[in-house]
Amino acid sequence: MTLDLEALYTDLHRHPELSFQETRTAGVITATLKRLGIEFEEGVGKTGVVAVLRNPGPEGDGPVVWLRADTDALPVEERTGLEYASTARGTDPTGTDVPVMHACGHDMHVTAMLGALERLVATKDEWTGTIVVMFQPAEEYGAGAQAMIADGVLDRYPTPDVVLGQHVTPLPAGTIGVRSGTQMAASDGLRVTLYGRGGHGSRPHATIDPIVMAAATVMRLQTIVSRETDPRNVAVVTVGSIHAGLKNNIIPAEAVLELSLRYPDDEARDRVLEKVERIVRAESAASGAEQAPTIVTDHTLPPTINDVEATDRLRTAFDRHFGDGTVVDPGMFTGSEDVSWFARESGAPLVYWFWGGVDPQTYADAAEAGTIERDIPTNHSPYFAPVLQPTLSNGVENVVVAAREFLGARG
Repeated sequence: MTLDLEALYTDLHRHPELSFQETRTAGVITATLKRLGIEFEEGVGKTGVVAVLRNPGPEGDGPVVWLRADTDALPVEERTGLEYASTARGTDPTGTDVPVMHACGHDMHVTAMLGALERLVATKDEWTGTIVVMFQPAEEYGAGAQAMIADGVLDRYPTPDVVLGQHVTPLPAGTIGVRSGTQMAASDGLRVTLYGRGGHGSRPHATIDPIVMAAATVMRLQTIVSRETDPRNVAVVTVGSIHAGLKNNIIPAEAVLELSLRYPDDEARDRVLEKVERIVRAESAASGAEQAPTIVTDHTLPPTINDVEATDRLRTAFDRHFGDGTVVDPGMFTGSEDVSWFARESGAPLVYWFWGGVDPQTYADAAEAGTIERDIPTNHSPYFAPVLQPTLSNGVENVVVAAREFLGARG
């Protein structure tokens, strides 16, 4: 039996699902695991799946390698024009009907992982150990890894000797990006509510306008990075959404801002959070607000820190298998991930890498023209779509090489 990975990928791409709603996706995963003869548990962390491939050797069970692939999609309307583009819709946590798209490549992650498992099953005579795969929901909410941990995966499955994962990204296909130390930033998602006094749009003097308050707050927040952070340091303060008002002649009573904050370490986190709170409260007071603003943390993600020794070992394995020049240092990404919870909570080393999904010639042309940021869509873009091949086959090969590096060899 051979899996048709391209068909599997295009099916998942056509049928994306939002975080903690990945029931169809989980069904595709479990059906494939059954075909491969791999034991699994579904419904872990609500919609997650855990697969276990045991292959003990004559001297014992051998090493334990945990692999992770995330499964959820985003509320984005696809504009790629692909024949297999998503037209799916879903309901977000607020009850709003939204378009849904695999705009971050998690469909590629799932497919590559299943393809790697097929290869590892077929070559069990060459390695020993136990592979535990987390098909993890809700990465986009930063909640899926902790949901699976809360559901007992660290208690019910063998403790990992290493945790491995990968993410498709807009690098040239055939490129692997990995670095020791901090690979991705820590982040917090904040919900800020500013309280005014509502009234008629014709009588602003009788109100406290939270929209003006919000506008001043948004602009002042931008000075945290531009005027209060050492240019040699990394910090990001993004206001991703503003919600206020329902009609043009009504001044609302409140405004809600949703913030995304990024930093490389806990010290920087403390500094940025202090500045955000200071500015929010000061702008509220400056507007004459009669009620103090509220600041609620929706999620907190730690930095994704690659273990130095394990990363060096894997980089050498990649170079040996793919050839020198394949592996590059992509620098620290200011995006954030929740994969590191598995390593942190288990005490295992982590290696998390990126692999390219852009046609190499397309990337080279954009680089020569100086238009990479304009012409190469990034993750979360409505135009993001990894080139099907060799991205998929490379993704499979990456996982196989990485897993086998940390498993035991027979003979």
